Amino acid sequence: MSAAETMTDDDRWAAVLRRDRALDGRFVTGVLTTGIYCRPSCAARHPKRENVRFFEDGAAARETGLRACKRCLPDEVARDEGAVLAAIAAIKQSEEPLALADLADRTGYSPTHFQRVFTRHTGLSPAAYARALREERARQALSEGGRVTDAIYDAGFSGPSRFYENMEGRMGMTASAWVNGGKGVTIHWAVVPTSLGDMLVAATDKGVCRLSFAEGREALEERFPAAELIEGGGEFSALLEQVVAAVEAPTQGFDHIPIDVKGTAFQEAVWRELRKIPAGETRSYADIAAAVGKPGAVRAAGSANGANNVAVLIPCHRVVRSDGTLGGYAYGLPIKEELLKRETIK
Repeated sequence: MSAAETMTDDDRWAAVLRRDRALDGRFVTGVLTTGIYCRPSCAARHPKRENVRFFEDGAAARETGLRACKRCLPDEVARDEGAVLAAIAAIKQSEEPLALADLADRTGYSPTHFQRVFTRHTGLSPAAYARALREERARQALSEGGRVTDAIYDAGFSGPSRFYENMEGRMGMTASAWVNGGKGVTIHWAVVPTSLGDMLVAATDKGVCRLSFAEGREALEERFPAAELIEGGGEFSALLEQVVAAVEAPTQGFDHIPIDVKGTAFQEAVWRELRKIPAGETRSYADIAAAVGKPGAVRAAGSANGANNVAVLIPCHRVVRSDGTLGGYAYGLPIKEELLKRETIK
C-alpha cells in the first residue's frame, strides 16, 4: 500500500497547508468554488477547507468538471516523473557519466529545470545520483570478494585513481580493507555503562562506526573480522566522552560528532533525513519516505531505519508509526521511549 493510499483527508489538507512538494503527483486538490485543481505545493492562496475535495489524480478531478491550475500545472507531475525515470534508466545503462545537458535533451527539459525536477523526485542531483550508483555497485562487487581492480572498472569508474578520489571520506576504509573485512583498519572501541544500559561505541579514524546497546567486542568481530580492534585509546577517549554526553543529554545536540557509516544511496538519504529531525520531534515512516522523494517506499524507509549502525547519533528512535505509536526499535522499546522522553525536556 502506498503512502498516498494510507493518508487521510486531514493528512492531505495538512500537506496542502505546508505546501509539501514531496507529495506532488500523489493527489490533487480540487477547489469547488473556483473549479480548478492544484498540486499540494501550489503557491496560490489557500482555499477554505470546506470548499476542498481531494482526488487521486488530474483525470479524476477533470471527470467532475474541474480544470488544471495554470499556476502550478498539476498535470506536469506525471511528465516530470516519466522524465526522471527515463533519466535514471539512461544513467544505469551508460558506461560513461552523462552530462546534465545530455539528460535534459533526452527528456525535453532545459538543464536548469531538469536539475530541479530530478532533485525534487530523488533527493539527489543527476550527478550525485550517478556517483551514488557507481559507489553502490563498487561496494557490492567488493563485498563479493572479487579483485579490487575488476570491481572498480565494473562499477563504472574510469580507473583506480578516480575510484579513490570519489571514495575518499565516504567509505571510510580503502577498497582493499572493505573487501577484506576491515584489513589494515584500526577500530577503537569500548563498552561503557550509561543510564540506558551498557553501550558499545566503536570508531575508525573517520568517526563512530558503531553505537549500540547490549553488545560487545563480538559484534565488531562479526562486522570487521580482519580489522585491528583496540580497546580504549587516548584520542578515542575524548570522542567517547562526547558520545556518552549525547546519549545522556540528547537535547544538547550531537551534529559535531563525526560518524563513519556506509549504505546504499537510498539508505544514506534516509539517514540524512533522520539527522534533520529536531530533538523533541518525531516523524512517521511515511514522512521519511516522502522526504527522500520516494513516498511509495514506506516499507523500504523502515528497513533503512533499521539498518542504522549508529543509534542515537542517527536518531532512528525519532521515527514512529503513522498512528503515533512507537513502532519497533532494535534495542527495545523502553530505550526508545526514554530517549524520546529526554528529548522533550528542555
